Amino acid sequence: MKHTIQTILLIILTNQVLMAQNKDIKQNPLVMEWDTPYQTPPFNKIKTEHYKPAIEYALKEAEKEVEKIANNKATATFDNTVVALERSGKLLDRITSLFFNLNEANTNDTMQELAIEISPLLTKFANDLHLNPVLFARIKKVYEQRDDLPLTTEDRMLLDKTYKAFIQSGAMIDEQHKDEFRKISEELAVLTLRFNQNVLADNNAYSLVITDKNDLKGLPKYAIDASAELARSRKVKGYVFTLDAPSYIPFITYCDNRKLREEIWKAYNSKANHNDTNDNKQILIDIVNHRLRLAQLLGYENFAAYRLDNTMAHNPQTVNDFITDLLAASLPFAQQDLKQVSDYAVSKGFNEEMMRWDFTYWSEKLKNERYSLNPELLKPYFQLEKVREGIFTLAEKLYDLEFRENKTIEKYHEDVVTYEVWDKTQNRFMAVLYLDFFPRESKRGGAWMTSFREQHKDTTDTRPLIQMVCNFTKPTPQTPSLLIFDEFNTFLHEFGHCLHGILTDCRYESLSGTSVYHDFVELPSQIMENYATEREFLDMFASHYKTGEKIPQDLIDKIISSERFLAGWLSIRQLFFGIIDMNWHTIIEPYAGSVEAMETKASQRAELLPVVEGCMMSPQFSHIFGGGYAAGYYGYKWAEVLDADAFSVFKAQGIFNREVADSFRRNILSKGGKKDPMELYKAFRGQSPTKDALLRRCGFIK
Repeated sequence: MKHTIQTILLIILTNQVLMAQNKDIKQNPLVMEWDTPYQTPPFNKIKTEHYKPAIEYALKEAEKEVEKIANNKATATFDNTVVALERSGKLLDRITSLFFNLNEANTNDTMQELAIEISPLLTKFANDLHLNPVLFARIKKVYEQRDDLPLTTEDRMLLDKTYKAFIQSGAMIDEQHKDEFRKISEELAVLTLRFNQNVLADNNAYSLVITDKNDLKGLPKYAIDASAELARSRKVKGYVFTLDAPSYIPFITYCDNRKLREEIWKAYNSKANHNDTNDNKQILIDIVNHRLRLAQLLGYENFAAYRLDNTMAHNPQTVNDFITDLLAASLPFAQQDLKQVSDYAVSKGFNEEMMRWDFTYWSEKLKNERYSLNPELLKPYFQLEKVREGIFTLAEKLYDLEFRENKTIEKYHEDVVTYEVWDKTQNRFMAVLYLDFFPRESKRGGAWMTSFREQHKDTTDTRPLIQMVCNFTKPTPQTPSLLIFDEFNTFLHEFGHCLHGILTDCRYESLSGTSVYHDFVELPSQIMENYATEREFLDMFASHYKTGEKIPQDLIDKIISSERFLAGWLSIRQLFFGIIDMNWHTIIEPYAGSVEAMETKASQRAELLPVVEGCMMSPQFSHIFGGGYAAGYYGYKWAEVLDADAFSVFKAQGIFNREVADSFRRNILSKGGKKDPMELYKAFRGQSPTKDALLRRCGFIK
């Protein structure tokens, strides 16, 4: 009897603890229902310490949902198995998308440490799901009946994608290797996070402080003003330059002091390669070896073969042939580019060997002399606020979209601006758009689009929450934010991704928006860049921020004329990245050699300047070692073929032609991953793409 009482008391106590814990987690803002405009994240209520308990709770809930699907006594059907799995884990998705997006855009030390803790838990959950034999048996049964089921095209795509995801995640690996697969994938999740954290840490660790104004010679006023403002904010005397793009790019491009250009170039190109706590070389090797083993466990020769199975290219040979073909077309022009820049530098009294910190400097001088495109002449016409309104107007002309600022939507940082996006024709709410423009230490470098929530249809059409993050030149007390032309291009590019996310119209979240093949996802973004030099577009917003004068035609003509300047050089630069990527991911045996030796050997066919010891791309190549572009970086050039070919239709019919725009929206932007990308492209274009438009745009053919 005594034992029974103790047992009862223990049960009561345990239940009380569980009830208290459950009550506590229900008060966690990440778990609660969000009574906010469009169920946007209540950032003001969310604290870093809320993430871990919320994710642990959401993981348990997701596990229960998966278990219910797997153990369903009813015969497996498309709805009770495939669709049910697609609809499961929504709370977990909501919390983790929020956490990892902010870990990129507004992180802190605690979040970075937490990411290392959380990632293995999420990877374990994914492994438990995909390696669940009972669940896979149900999916396999539905898949085997696919030709006899009344499925829509989108249903069939979801079924095919789900089945293949299980296969590529180890569902058919023999039992003796499943534990190894789990271990590798969990370790990879941590390694890729550490890779990005090390790059960010090294980026933030460097600053160049200048106290002698003579060392600023050659720099445009906007760069000097920004460096002075940064020095003031850091309470440092003089001028501060960092490795963030708005600071680094003007310095390496315009500073007359060659010694300082060399210093900052080496700092930029040796990130995460200093044999210290931020060094990525061994992490990189561990990543590629883990990826190789994972691919081989799944029956692929190498990781590239595994990743390219779900792309337009399909296999490494196609990619390598594509790169080799474009390299052959680009290299003669790149060699001409190097010769003309070198000859120009010599004509101006430069008698040193042309090095990497020299080429950008001298090529910009030649470009300015040939086309008179001094940044001080262009930047006043690209005030950020006017550019934003111009791009919004472009979206209105093409797709009848309206962007309404909503200051009641909470933001994760004061720099962010929030908008409701509406389809004016249908008077229909389409999305929330978060724009985050300026660099800060809590944000990684570069520019990207992502989402806090993807579009999908269940009982209602849930619209997306789109985030666009950039690192543009900040305003100063003297001047507003004025964009260099490359930043303007970047805005157009990332906004194209946003449109892909905003205009999507899919039933299933895993197929909506940018959830398409990696070598197709850049088409909607890169096609927008074609508008950067179109007079009709520029006239809508490009006016001098002081005088209001529209950008002169002669400046536009100079931009257009200069577009082919260094086209060969820029092409092999992009191909250089693709070569490195493919080389690391086509190894068929574990690599134990030098990272520098591997990169140098692989990339030498796309190198025209001397290699600098200690400086290389691989240890800081976050796209492929810390992001989703592994064995996929070639996709940028692949998409250039698509975007040049696709924009030729707009050029022929009118750059604002609503019929063409409607077709692009209907066949490309709204479809997400409903169909094979080539089917979508042909539906818009009427034929397969050819590279002729790209080669003609670059000036490689007439």
